[in-house]
Amino acid sequence: MSQIQTIPARRGKAAFVAAGQGVKVINTHGEQVVDTWAFRAGHMVEFMSMEHTRPTLQRIMPRVGDPLYTNKRRPIMTIVEDTSPGIHDTLMAACDNERFGLLGCTEYHDNCTDNLYAGMREIGLTPPECPSPLNLFMNIPWDTDGHLSWGEPQTKPGDYILLKAEMDLIVAFSACPQDILPINGKTGNPTEAHFEILDL
Repeated sequence: MSQIQTIPARRGKAAFVAAGQGVKVINTHGEQVVDTWAFRAGHMVEFMSMEHTRPTLQRIMPRVGDPLYTNKRRPIMTIVEDTSPGIHDTLMAACDNERFGLLGCTEYHDNCTDNLYAGMREIGLTPPECPSPLNLFMNIPWDTDGHLSWGEPQTKPGDYILLKAEMDLIVAFSACPQDILPINGKTGNPTEAHFEILDL
């Protein structure tokens, strides 16, 4: 029986997923970006790569039916369902303490890079690096001049995306703690999100 698990606000979680299972990521309160990573089980130097997914799909934003590819150019997950408006980011690296320093922070700030390592540590693993994540529900508009901006999420409470595992993998999440830019909504207040591992 599947069980809904919490990604605490500003924190990370990770889980093992078998090939053929589904990973349902829920934007519980409607305005939370969820950084998402996937690593091949038993060989974590192969991982979901946005740099390899974009040229294969020939799109910046993946859609329902699209596979997501590893750094070895193999499908690792496929988008099966998406009740959100389908706005997800593949361009931005995970935030880190240095990023918050550039935004003016003078003390340590919770960040997605450290959340990845903390979430993986909870299940006894250490990722080989912090790949650029699939930033679920993150709205990064761009214009014809190539200028990027920081948009608010377009999701509503309870919107979800369902991903099918194409190999045995470890999935990791961070409920992004960004509270300076508006990517987590007008209030800039990060909230919890949830995920569920399903038999499809």
